[in-house]
Amino acid sequence: MPQPSTESHEDAAPPLRTLPWPVRWLLLVFAVLCLVMGIIGVIVPGLPTTVFILMAAWAAARSSPRLYRWLWNHRLFGPLLRNWAQGGKVSRRAKWSATLLMALSGIVLFATGTRPWVVGIAITSMVCVAAWLWHRPEP
Repeated sequence: MPQPSTESHEDAAPPLRTLPWPVRWLLLVFAVLCLVMGIIGVIVPGLPTTVFILMAAWAAARSSPRLYRWLWNHRLFGPLLRNWAQGGKVSRRAKWSATLLMALSGIVLFATGTRPWVVGIAITSMVCVAAWLWHRPEP
């Protein structure tokens, strides 16, 4: 009978590399800024969360093992990062959430009388992102 895995999420994190301190410092600043934008994106419709959290994790993995472990084990951000690390997987819930928020953003752009060419570019971009997103594997 197979034994249940006792591996923690922390043990599953990819290995970290050490860089010169000025590069680590700049990457840490970038990671914190991306994390702040990602947290704002949880609250503000239309602002992406996933891409900012992925960038924050990338920068933290190279600059701050402590911040990286915190992100990797976080209740909200951890599953997103682990799914992405396992082949770029995106949950169905995240796909629906992103799609609905992009649709809402497109409606707001259209309803506010924004220049038609701006609306066209924005909606075309959102359709491309949605198509790419729905082609990602699910966990």
